[in-house]
Amino acid sequence: MTLEEISQAIGARVSGDSKIEVSGVASVASAGAGHLVFVQEQERLAEAVASKAGAIIAGDFAAAVSSPKPMLIAAQPRLAFARAARLLHPPRRYPAGVHSSAVVHRSAKIGKQVSIGPNVVLGEDCSLGDRTRIGPGCCIANGVEIGSDCFIDNNVSIYSGTRLGNHVAVHSGSVLGSEGFGYVRDPESGRYEQFPQLGRLEIGDDSEIGANVTIDRGALDATVIGRGVKIDNLVHIAHNVEIGDNVVIAALTGISGSSVIESNVVVGGQVGIGDHARVQQGVVLGSGSGVLTKKIVRGKGVVFWGRPARPLREYLKELAVLARLAKKS
Repeated sequence: MTLEEISQAIGARVSGDSKIEVSGVASVASAGAGHLVFVQEQERLAEAVASKAGAIIAGDFAAAVSSPKPMLIAAQPRLAFARAARLLHPPRRYPAGVHSSAVVHRSAKIGKQVSIGPNVVLGEDCSLGDRTRIGPGCCIANGVEIGSDCFIDNNVSIYSGTRLGNHVAVHSGSVLGSEGFGYVRDPESGRYEQFPQLGRLEIGDDSEIGANVTIDRGALDATVIGRGVKIDNLVHIAHNVEIGDNVVIAALTGISGSSVIESNVVVGGQVGIGDHARVQQGVVLGSGSGVLTKKIVRGKGVVFWGRPARPLREYLKELAVLARLAKKS
């Protein structure tokens, strides 16, 4: 694509030759003549100009710079680069059709240009929207609803009572809608008996679920994943959890039952959230943080750290006091 075509698509302005063509994106260190690179900070601009890249995406700081390489100027260069990458590296399209080894129930509703791979099992009354792809070895249980333009990678299991919106990606090995971990103890016998796990799982549009993620269905109601949620690999979300829109959750996090994560929250890796907790809108939970049962974490844009999680400034002060006490002893 020419820089002019890219600039029009991503809302950037061209500085230099707009007819230059690029065929891919790369890092500054590995770029070749046909690559587009980006710089987020002014200090890195000289390195990008000296690289072999064919063109550069840079912030407004580069607007007045004279450069031998053409540039695309954008207010948010990292975001503009991500959008350019999608143009230059579009997702692979799989041929429509049903593989001969797939088992598809006759009552299943399959949209247009759907791709169903080898050894897929599609249960009764399932519904697949247009242009959705189901990868090899997936098991889609009775009554599951999957929207349009979804990408379900290899060996994903989706239980009954699960509904996925449009443009949802689920990576290999994930399990969606399985029974929650809910038991009631009989005080006389000491035995545990399962509490009913009869609810649903609802996943909003434009969400992405990493590899080997497990999300339980609700006990009596629904587990809800909002629109635009991004979940990293190896995350567990228990029954009746509610996650708002545009939440990001990093790997190895566990969220206990009936907790609420409001919109625009960022959850770092290895965070543990107790049951019936609430993390309010815009909070940032640092890696390894712990949120106690029934705790409310509030403060839009505030970074929390530690176990139990508290504001980062407070946490660092406590560490400093402990360090001083250790030296005195």
